[in-house]
Amino acid sequence: MSDPSLSDITVDFSASMQSLGALREAAYRLIGHGACQIDEGNGRYICRLSPTRPQLQGGELRSHFLNLVTDENLREKVRSETDRLRDVIVALAFGSLAEEQ
Repeated sequence: MSDPSLSDITVDFSASMQSLGALREAAYRLIGHGACQIDEGNGRYICRLSPTRPQLQGGELRSHFLNLVTDENLREKVRSETDRLRDVIVALAFGSLAEEQ
C-alpha cells in the first residue's frame, strides 16, 4: 500500500545540456532522502524522485536534488579544468619516488 504523502516528483533535463554522470552522482547523494530513477528518451533525462521519509515534502526533495545536480555539474567543470594540472602533479610525485629508489 503506497502512502499518498510520499508521491513521486519528476524532474527532466535536456540531454544536450546535462550530463548523465552528474545526474547519477546526484542520485547517489540523494540516498537517505529519496530514490531517483533516471530514464532517457527523446533527448531528455527524466528523473523520478521518490521520497523515503514522510516529513520530506516534494518541493524540498526536488530542490535538494537540483542543488545536488548543480554541485555535481560544478565538480565536473573543475575536474575537466584541472585534469592536466593533476596529471602533472601525479607525474612529478611518481617521478620523484622513482628517483629515490
